[in-house]
Amino acid sequence: MSEVYAVRRGLLRDRCAAAGSAAALVSRPANVRYLAGGAPLGAVLLLGPAEDVLLCPRAPTGDPAEGRPDEALRLTVLPAPDGDPAVAAADLATSLDAASLAVEEHDLTVARHRAMGSVAPRLRLADLGSSVEQLRIVKDEEEIACLRIAAEITDQALGELLESILVGRTERHLALELERRLVDHGADGPAFPTSVATGPHSGHSRHRPTDRRVEEGDFLSVCLGANYRGYRCEIGRTFVIGTTPADWQIELYDLVFAAQRAGREALLPGAAYRDVDHAARHLLVSAGYGEGLAPWTGHGVGLEIDEDPQLAPTAMGKLDACVPVTVEPGVHLPGRGGVRIDDTLVVRPEADGGPELLTITTKELLAL
Repeated sequence: MSEVYAVRRGLLRDRCAAAGSAAALVSRPANVRYLAGGAPLGAVLLLGPAEDVLLCPRAPTGDPAEGRPDEALRLTVLPAPDGDPAVAAADLATSLDAASLAVEEHDLTVARHRAMGSVAPRLRLADLGSSVEQLRIVKDEEEIACLRIAAEITDQALGELLESILVGRTERHLALELERRLVDHGADGPAFPTSVATGPHSGHSRHRPTDRRVEEGDFLSVCLGANYRGYRCEIGRTFVIGTTPADWQIELYDLVFAAQRAGREALLPGAAYRDVDHAARHLLVSAGYGEGLAPWTGHGVGLEIDEDPQLAPTAMGKLDACVPVTVEPGVHLPGRGGVRIDDTLVVRPEADGGPELLTITTKELLAL
């Protein structure tokens, strides 16, 4: 893997050189991990003109959640635990005779930016922009393998919950149980706070679980994901509790299912982001549910649960192969509930079978 990280850093170095910067400071945690393999909390990565240095406020612990830093990097642990690695990196860049330093302005606070300027007043700070995020969009097969395992863990956790008794249990209790099951099956932790929504809460995107108890006839919407070696997936499913679904529940579910299928089928290399969104969205709008829809149909996943690309009506750009995304349309009817169906997939060309579905828990409307 050391060669993989070296190649990634080389690509970023080339971009910086083309923009006139001989050195770059990467501070956004997911970007540091992408380029360095792993890092303790608060670490930053300096891509210098001579060598690359990982500056950390404390020594790596070996915790899988932090990852393992690339052994090819020089590791510098600050002598004072309250020191700022970004400020130390600016000072180091000056000592290496770097005239300019590209930084992630979207990640740095104003105070941190000023502190860097105070220790290195002659160092010109330029904006690195989203260069690393753009490199992260297309995943290699090692990254996709981690996502695939994360999806398998997530499917296992959800499948076990569906076999248990649900009536009378609270949303909060079910969410905590799902997160425990993720860890039991090998996850580093949940990819994001687990959402369990019952009855009138169902269909909401990322509903925060409450003490409402599951009742007969409820829609139950669940959204969860595992974090495995830093890579995060997402699944969302909706079920009916304890009885045959009502006609309105079947009709609404079938509509959202059709929209989700249309979005999945549109995931091909070269497809415009907004066209994927439109494929799912127009079915819901045509059925009269345009008001209150989420501003996106899906998004990229990887080292963060919400990455580029965004599958939204005004999003610019086209899909490449090996880009993992979610497709997650949903409808919420105030006071009644709703349906949300969410999968993680990898964009693949038609010659390779089309989109690869990572989350395989059934999308049949089950009565639990």
